[in-house]
Amino acid sequence: MKLSTLLFTLSVSSAALLSSHTVNANEQLAASICDYVGADDKSRIRKKLKESRVKLRNIYAGISCGGNNLIRHAIVNGADGAGEYIVKQLPKSDLAAGGDVAWADANGHSGSAVIAALKDRAGL
Repeated sequence: MKLSTLLFTLSVSSAALLSSHTVNANEQLAASICDYVGADDKSRIRKKLKESRVKLRNIYAGISCGGNNLIRHAIVNGADGAGEYIVKQLPKSDLAAGGDVAWADANGHSGSAVIAALKDRAGL
């Protein structure tokens, strides 16, 4: 086998492994954040984000916890501290366009402290 063919094969194999590892790391990060939000553990959310060197606003749209986004997951689990932290980390425009207030009204969560914080921050 020629050296160039061998190097190409090794680089493709390495890229496939790296890609697979990145997906698993992203899934693990999402699972951890979902767990911490459900447990209302704001400090562990912050720590995990810092360790992963990511900002919540950059990964928020890609995380689903049992079919709900992070704000809805916090509301369903009564995790007001974590939910309010999430609201503070997201851009106001994302909060206004997210549909979480309508979802909360439709599902009996309109009295949630997270929804109150969301309305206040987004100006709704």
